[in-house]
Amino acid sequence: MSENFENLVKLPPDPVAKLLSHANVLLKTPLQAPPTAPAAMVLQELYQKEALVDLLRLLGVLLPPRERVWWACLAARDYIGPRSDKDPASLSCSEAWVRDPSEENRDAARLTLDHAYVDDDTVNCALAVLYAPGTLGPGDLNQYPAPAGASEAASFAMNMVALSQLSDKFEEHGRVLVARGLDIARGGNGQGGAKTGAAGSGNEKEI
Repeated sequence: MSENFENLVKLPPDPVAKLLSHANVLLKTPLQAPPTAPAAMVLQELYQKEALVDLLRLLGVLLPPRERVWWACLAARDYIGPRSDKDPASLSCSEAWVRDPSEENRDAARLTLDHAYVDDDTVNCALAVLYAPGTLGPGDLNQYPAPAGASEAASFAMNMVALSQLSDKFEEHGRVLVARGLDIARGGNGQGGAKTGAAGSGNEKEI
């Protein structure tokens, strides 16, 4: 299987090393790419080395805030299933923020963190929303910076949870998660890669 690393129009042009530093993220895989390497070059090298975890970790850093949250929400849907009235509030409020990234929806996602069940891993989606603008939260909290890489880490964590929930399809679903992130990076909605998880959330045209 090969992936297309061209036309990743949603990804920043900055060197990956700089973006990783800003997000306080360290890849575990030794790279041959130079410090000035752009996203496509590093992603392709990681793919060729089958460094799945670092691929997911890097996609969490590279995707823009709204796209990053959507990527996390799709990962949650892989094991939560299609939208229903039993959806975890953290997931449904995060999807609402993707549709309308307003401060009101950001605050709604924040509030779900206080009432989520201990085993509700979709709080990672809400955390990705909360810190997406780079601040601690809405309102007065907007004047304080978020922890470096907080939204990025939450998005990556949500994808890792999905991978563990579908561990019987570990390699197959890992490829799905990567393909989905790349599709979103090319300006797609990420739905084309979701072949081993649950049905989509119904928001196929949001990104």
